[in-house]
Amino acid sequence: MSDRGSDRGSERGRVSKAKIQRWQDGESVRAWDRLVVEEPMEIRVGGEAFAVTMRTPGHDFELALGFALSEGLVDDPKSVETIRYCAGEDPETGLNTYNVVDLQLRGPVLVPTDLKRHVSTTSSCGICGTASLEAVRKQCAGVHDDPLQVTAAWLATLPTALRDAQEVFARTGGLHAAGLFSADGRLQCLREDVGRHNAVDKVVGWAATQGLLPLREHVLMVSGRVAFEIAQKALIAGIPLVAAVSAPSSLAVDLARESGMTLIGFLREGRMNVYSGEHRITA
Repeated sequence: MSDRGSDRGSERGRVSKAKIQRWQDGESVRAWDRLVVEEPMEIRVGGEAFAVTMRTPGHDFELALGFALSEGLVDDPKSVETIRYCAGEDPETGLNTYNVVDLQLRGPVLVPTDLKRHVSTTSSCGICGTASLEAVRKQCAGVHDDPLQVTAAWLATLPTALRDAQEVFARTGGLHAAGLFSADGRLQCLREDVGRHNAVDKVVGWAATQGLLPLREHVLMVSGRVAFEIAQKALIAGIPLVAAVSAPSSLAVDLARESGMTLIGFLREGRMNVYSGEHRITA
């Protein structure tokens, strides 16, 4: 796979400023606050509109590739020949907004019927309602045989490691993050975005560009909660352990148990809940 041009989204500002009225101890002052940038990105396949997602600019090609993989459009990164920006123009300036990305695939690809109707997505919920347990069963065999073993003590360090690596969150407080850790404890990739699912797609896209899929013996740590689509994207990428600082949904737990994935919630302050796959955790 080759890119035409560079991922300009990685170079653009992800933080903006806004003038606010700040109240404290019964008094107000005028001040500036930093905000996370949120902009729409249209994903096209062979020039045809496929989906629109709200995201934080940056690592846009990884997001598009990860989205295509985790949503089942392609099952092999090599199926994508090129990724490039299209001329999405600002109506006032006429300049490229870098908010339209096109995937050119090798050979004809039939877009699954259950994906065709998903023209618009949001940063908060992902492709709500597109997936089911049955659909994921057809897409991957699970991670039952993954030999990953980690200690509870090491897992307890992940929330801090994730937070320390979040550069934009430290300035705004308004971003989710997904961090990919190797079995030896190294943080291999961290991506931030206004959307939890976008951050995961960016990580998966990065792993695809590095030729690392499937991600056997890896750990995915996410901020916030684990809804079904987060567990789904991790499973399709071959990740055997997903941990989060907040709660999983019931469907995420069902998927983890059926697929052999280790799923951990409320990983913070030296405690955690293990919802499935406890055999991978040692004292």
